[in-house]
Amino acid sequence: MNASWKILAVLGVIGVLAWKFGEGIRPYSSHVTPIKYVRIGGVFQHLTKDEIKNTLSPLVQAGFLATDMQSVHDAVAKLPWVEGVEVKRVWPDAIDIRVGEKTAFARWGENSLITEQGVIFSPRNVDQFLILPKVSGPALQEQKVLEIMKGVTTALEDQAMILTEFAINDRWAWKIRLANGMEILLGREDQLKKLQRFLRTLQVMGPEQADAIAIADLRYPNGYAVTWRPDAPPVDWSKLADPKPVSEDQTNRATQSKKYGKKNRT
Repeated sequence: MNASWKILAVLGVIGVLAWKFGEGIRPYSSHVTPIKYVRIGGVFQHLTKDEIKNTLSPLVQAGFLATDMQSVHDAVAKLPWVEGVEVKRVWPDAIDIRVGEKTAFARWGENSLITEQGVIFSPRNVDQFLILPKVSGPALQEQKVLEIMKGVTTALEDQAMILTEFAINDRWAWKIRLANGMEILLGREDQLKKLQRFLRTLQVMGPEQADAIAIADLRYPNGYAVTWRPDAPPVDWSKLADPKPVSEDQTNRATQSKKYGKKNRT
């Protein structure tokens, strides 16, 4: 007699995922209690029915008492999107499995993702996460690299800039790429100090000049070098370095014009 059993996966707001096996399961001896139900609870966005089904199918055919719960646990835990697993027998013929799913915080390198806690994993569907920032760094330094990246992101967001790539090489030199295409080279020393100094100068330059920068090389101790985009308009550095002061007479006339609703043309 073939044993039939169902796997139920509760997907929170996504709904209930269920399937039933009636073929390909070997006959059980009369003295072996078969597993009829495997219930999987959890809120899933990226775990798929086929992944869970294919993982569990060969492991639950030994019967209720003979099935190794540790093997079930370890097999499910190895799935790329699984964060944590709890497994228990439920008398007389069921197994309950609780699964937690990872949340991708950023891309790690070309083919992996990383959680906010610094756990790297490599699912098959990385391409759908291109909207996330790309991060890379030395091996076994994922958490440290991620914490640095968070600080850099905050500093950039204060200036309405969006980080798209952050890389630290094996020599601990930093490189940043922004959503507007600008690349920032920070070197190996005083990186945050140099970045903050650079961001302050961008406020003086204005958004048009800032958007015209292709590469900002901040590896110098007391300044930085800029490579402009090919279509960037020329910058009058003398005006930026020594802006024309506003005279007292101009200030008074501007105040009077504002008072009487006139447009200041000085």
